[in-house]
Amino acid sequence: MNRDMLRTKKTKSAVTGALSPAKTGGRGGGDEAAVWEVRPGGMLVQKRSSDCNQSSATIPTIKVKVKYGSSYHEAKISSQATFGELKKVVARATGLHPEEQKLMYKDRERDSRTFLDVAGVRDGSKVVLMEDEVSRERRYVESQKTAKMEAASREIKAVRLEIDKLAKQVADVEMDVYGGKKVAETVILNMIEVLMTELIKLDGIAAEGDVKLQRRMQVKRVQKYIETLDMLKVKNCTLQSNSKNIRVAFQQQNRITTGQIMPPAPMYNQQKHKNIGGGRFLAGPVVVTTQWETF
Repeated sequence: MNRDMLRTKKTKSAVTGALSPAKTGGRGGGDEAAVWEVRPGGMLVQKRSSDCNQSSATIPTIKVKVKYGSSYHEAKISSQATFGELKKVVARATGLHPEEQKLMYKDRERDSRTFLDVAGVRDGSKVVLMEDEVSRERRYVESQKTAKMEAASREIKAVRLEIDKLAKQVADVEMDVYGGKKVAETVILNMIEVLMTELIKLDGIAAEGDVKLQRRMQVKRVQKYIETLDMLKVKNCTLQSNSKNIRVAFQQQNRITTGQIMPPAPMYNQQKHKNIGGGRFLAGPVVVTTQWETF
């Protein structure tokens, strides 16, 4: 009975010693505790430390054979790396994007966050690489969407540059009209037509998110400039009519001054006499008046 109890006591001591802090010799005679952790697979291992005193030589580098189709690729990687890191290494050799990869080990697909050593991958282990069709399709759709948004952004940028040029022209016309200078109506109409063309271009651009916001800003700019030109057109017509009347009056006054147009002749009050003898008329007294004939 005492022998069985002693054997049980020794077994407990051995287990306790395996999990108890390891004693290290030193001048200080102190003990350094070993910290343990449970991996996702349930394996109890010593906790990894990022202490600078830990040598990188303690983490071995392994060679993993990756089968992709009918070819094999050899990947050198840390034994404590994840399958996600292995996918990045494999991507450089196969050209297959990590998101499009499925790594099979022991007939099971492994998650990208799983550690190689936890899954049991050792030096010389074989991993099968398969292409994830769903991920490939999803990446293709995302790439097409990204390319479309980039194209829309370039189109909006080109329209914005044209609007910037037209904005300077609108400012010049506005300065002339409000400064009393007449502008040819065709100039204003042509500018409105060009702005309408740019507005149609913006309406035909399909955009989402930030690109859609950029398009909306340019649409508002074009609408504002068109409204400004409409008001300037009305103002310019009024200014043109007034200047025409002033110019005609000035030209008439200038012709009178230079003698090109004679002033109206004065009105005469003549008295007609009867015909006496050989059809001769006798003129009566002439009266001069200062009243001008009204045309």
